[in-house]
Amino acid sequence: MTAPQALQRLLTWLSPAFPIGAFAWSAGLETAIAGRQVRDQATTMAWISGNLHHGGPRTDAILLAHAYRAIGERATLAELADLCLALTPSRERHEETLALGNAFMAAASAWPSPLYRNLPAACPYPIAVGAVAAANGVALDDTLVAYLSAIVQGQVSVALRLVPLGQTAGLAVIAGLEGEVSAIAAAASTATLADIGSIAYATDIAQMRHETLGTRIFRS
Repeated sequence: MTAPQALQRLLTWLSPAFPIGAFAWSAGLETAIAGRQVRDQATTMAWISGNLHHGGPRTDAILLAHAYRAIGERATLAELADLCLALTPSRERHEETLALGNAFMAAASAWPSPLYRNLPAACPYPIAVGAVAAANGVALDDTLVAYLSAIVQGQVSVALRLVPLGQTAGLAVIAGLEGEVSAIAAAASTATLADIGSIAYATDIAQMRHETLGTRIFRS
């Protein structure tokens, strides 16, 4: 596949318009905003940056890279999917990664590949993205940058609506995190499963407490 085709597919698959329902999930950010832990541009950037370095996005990126390389190995993909689900710290996070993953696979059927048969029926989101990218010949490094960028953009979208954060401030957060996204993507591309580790306790607790909010817009 040519580079323009690969870029087109990444832009489509990780666009907010791709029909997987990612807009419905806040990954605990709604709880953090309600509790005033996130209340302006600086705290929004700090929250997202902390999760990139120490939370679910970093873990997902590593698992994505391993799924990418294991596209032809059904047993390995099943083990990676099980590991991904075992590492979800809350019920809402568990539901999110499965809902997005299954929806992603359904939508990705527009780009058919016999290699999709190697994926488990219940497929977590990062496993699905890594496998579909590999099956379609999209470069791993580009996929990781696109995946992490989509997470940042999704979090900023939540902040725009709930902090509320202005459009200019939201774009400044995205621009300010570009270097971190690139660095984490590069590290994840060569990381081993032993490198997985998370200490984003504030986010984990926020996801667990989300169901107790009196008013909720998002599902997590």
